[in-house]
Amino acid sequence: MFALGVFSVIIFISVLILVYCFIGFGRELSSKRGHASNVTRLSYHPGTTRNKSNISRITIAGLSLVLPTVVHSQTSSNAPLPVPTMAGLPSTASPKTFDAGPLGKLNVAGVLSGFGSWQGYPNPGDKAARADVSNAQILIQKANGLVQYFLEAGVYNIPVLGTPSLSTRNTVSDFFGPLPQAYLKIAPKGNFSFLIGKLPTLIGAEDTFTFENLNIERGLLWNQENAINRGVQVNYTKGRLSGSLVWGDGFYSDRYNWLSGALTDAINSTNSVEFVAGGNCGQTAYSNMATPLYQNNSDIYDLSYTHTAKRWMIEPYLQYTYVPQNARLGVGRATATLGGAILGNYTFTSHVSLAERAEYIDSTGNPMDGAVNLLYGPGSSAWSITVTPAFQKKAFFMRGDVSFTQAINPRLGDAFGVLGRNAAQARGMIEAGFSF
Repeated sequence: MFALGVFSVIIFISVLILVYCFIGFGRELSSKRGHASNVTRLSYHPGTTRNKSNISRITIAGLSLVLPTVVHSQTSSNAPLPVPTMAGLPSTASPKTFDAGPLGKLNVAGVLSGFGSWQGYPNPGDKAARADVSNAQILIQKANGLVQYFLEAGVYNIPVLGTPSLSTRNTVSDFFGPLPQAYLKIAPKGNFSFLIGKLPTLIGAEDTFTFENLNIERGLLWNQENAINRGVQVNYTKGRLSGSLVWGDGFYSDRYNWLSGALTDAINSTNSVEFVAGGNCGQTAYSNMATPLYQNNSDIYDLSYTHTAKRWMIEPYLQYTYVPQNARLGVGRATATLGGAILGNYTFTSHVSLAERAEYIDSTGNPMDGAVNLLYGPGSSAWSITVTPAFQKKAFFMRGDVSFTQAINPRLGDAFGVLGRNAAQARGMIEAGFSF
């Protein structure tokens, strides 16, 4: 009876996902509740315009299928998650496996955690201190056979460095809903596989949810990246090389005009290099909390290197984003960001580890030349450092973030504090819970 019940629920959810994805190609999403600073709501026009930058964007992304030397990213964000991988901790939970009859063997795992945080100079409407649920999620997947699938359901919080915090309730309702990731995977024998549904992004070194990352909060560079997009993904592998190509809705816009691709070389068991490119192939005159206007109309390029050893993991990466001039979207001058970060983790014992992140990002333009605000005002820069000690014993884990963010040349009103005048912000956060 239990297997039959699980079968019924999963089939029902899978049908809803497919219907939602296909219908989404032709409809306009209604405005979501909530608002964000520097986000402009515009009427949507289904027509798209193209420019010369689209040629290089499509060419680079297309290489992931044309060339045999392409690589599918090996991070957890680009494959079904077999367990709730708590990055930075010494070990993770083992999924529970059971026979679900016609569905075959299912892996079930989950994470339940909460956090408390403090920050200096909160922005208007934000709080100096907050306590909430960071994850109450269950992960179900079928990871074998021709037809596979992955479902992630529950509630979550996505704390991000240098931006106002949100309650978990508002995060779920304003971003990706109670089913943030869900997709079918067709995996025929050979080098190709195909995914359709709500997919994790290919872009960036950090994933969406706290339990997937070295640090509790996402970083400054993460603010320029998309997190989850609805669409179709093709993967190809050949030896140590593989690649992925995604046609989707970018920053969760429900307008399917984004193309992104990943190329990775798994040099050996301890070293890998990855290049990712993506961008909007037209324009999207729509925005909300999950869909920032300028970032959703940008191009983005990432280059990262990962080294893992017995106790060490280190990952430096570079990021470049470009928002082309577009008077209709209010972009009076092309605006870009260039940033770099180093993520690292050291495991002291089977129970204790220490993670760190250092990053710097710079944007072009000034408040008078038509450049748009991608950071703390046109032409602003910022750097941050985060240290995260972690402890785990069996299913229980606990860790803390201590971080500092410094804005450079911020525009008055776009920095920290009630009036946006403070250029620096310190934060502290503790997260604890269970993975199962």
